[in-house]
Amino acid sequence: MADPKGFLKFDRETPKRRPVDVRIRDWREVYEEQEFSTLQRQAGRCMDCGIPFCHQGCPLGNLIPEWNDLIWRNEKVDAIDRLHATNNFPEFTGRLCPAPCETACVLGINQNPVTIKQIELRTIEEAFQAGNVKPLQPDRITGKTVAVIGSGPAGLAAAQQLTRAGHTVVVYERAEKIGGLLRYGIPEFKMEKSILDRRLNQMQREGTRFRAGVNVGVDLTAHDLKLRYDAVVLAVGSTIARDLNIPGREARGIHQAMEYLPWGNKQALGELAEEPVINAKGKTVIILGGGDTGADCLGTVIRQGAASITQIEIMPRPTEERPSSQPWPTYPMVYRVSSAHEEAGERMYAIATQEFIKDKDGNLTGLKVVETKFENGKFEPISGTEKVIPADMVLLAMGFVGPEQNKLVKDLEVKLDGRGNIERDNSYATSVEKIFVCGDAGRGQSLIVWAIAEGRSAAAAVDEYLMGRTQLPAPILPTARPLVV
Repeated sequence: MADPKGFLKFDRETPKRRPVDVRIRDWREVYEEQEFSTLQRQAGRCMDCGIPFCHQGCPLGNLIPEWNDLIWRNEKVDAIDRLHATNNFPEFTGRLCPAPCETACVLGINQNPVTIKQIELRTIEEAFQAGNVKPLQPDRITGKTVAVIGSGPAGLAAAQQLTRAGHTVVVYERAEKIGGLLRYGIPEFKMEKSILDRRLNQMQREGTRFRAGVNVGVDLTAHDLKLRYDAVVLAVGSTIARDLNIPGREARGIHQAMEYLPWGNKQALGELAEEPVINAKGKTVIILGGGDTGADCLGTVIRQGAASITQIEIMPRPTEERPSSQPWPTYPMVYRVSSAHEEAGERMYAIATQEFIKDKDGNLTGLKVVETKFENGKFEPISGTEKVIPADMVLLAMGFVGPEQNKLVKDLEVKLDGRGNIERDNSYATSVEKIFVCGDAGRGQSLIVWAIAEGRSAAAAVDEYLMGRTQLPAPILPTARPLVV
């Protein structure tokens, strides 16, 4: 274990965020660097708890107490080896994962939990700075070919594992650059894209091939895909956004979050010669949805110079403390304040939108909303609480409902489950021979840590399918019904 008395001597301490009035003027990440000696003390708080429930909280099965102990002992090389043993991309999860491991930390029963997420992030950053993240090229080439469709975290994890197993892997992405949601959906202030690019560089040096700007199913037909490759992994994500079909939805000024966020990223990276096509500058903005995507929109509209911002959530405001119905070690729904929430904007809870108000020219002017209460399994409007909130821009950040039923999915003729996801068995195999699926496309909308875990597990399943056996680790199995073919 780490410091036997660390959890008694030191309280939880996380890195400080840059001052609000400074950070909203740029697109850089919001956190200041923490002194390494401080981080070591935090790692020393990890207890000799007997049963590390943090393992159960992490879908990847990260060996958290082991690398906590190694960081406390300043054994950085061994620490990154233990971290990479279960997680291909700790620099992504260390920035973007909501850290279910921390809510499962045994210390968290009656104290503040260990800062697992920050220790993970600093471990990989120290390794990159020291040149200890090197390409792991396979010692043999199998002659088998695999296509991975989609370059989000699930697709990249599957591709890296399969490349290291010796297969020739090509990753296809229909967008102009590789990265999927990591590049186009995550704002620069949460993860700078140089972080993504340095990992892609490692993967290229290992042998993974990337093909951006290819719409598989159109530019490369499903028939040709199956002829060309020995196996195909669908990692296309859950990209159909949940909509709000109420009166006035056709008004100009209403956008889905994923229609808007890529423009913010391009603006942040200086890739635009003019103002973004969708721009919050000077506008009265309403964000519908109180989750992480809503917070991403919030931070982006702040940096674009919105005149005013309101974030609306249909659920009631969570409590500050863990609800009794969500006991340790489960992930609780509690009131959280992201960096964007510190910066600007009003948050409104238990509010439903009834209508989008527009002028005679079809431009959005406001929202008709009503307070709600949850009764009999649904949200009921409270009579007499209706009002109109001015707005000339609305961003819908209400989640996603499944993968697109596009030409690729239709031409492959894979079966879908009752929720519209691509059906798979416990080997990540779809109803079609040599076609596999992982990540949100099969699981449904979920966390980045689940995406990486599923990518790793799918890679092991594909490797076994191709070679008859596998030595690739498989951290999880999906909860999937057996396929009926």
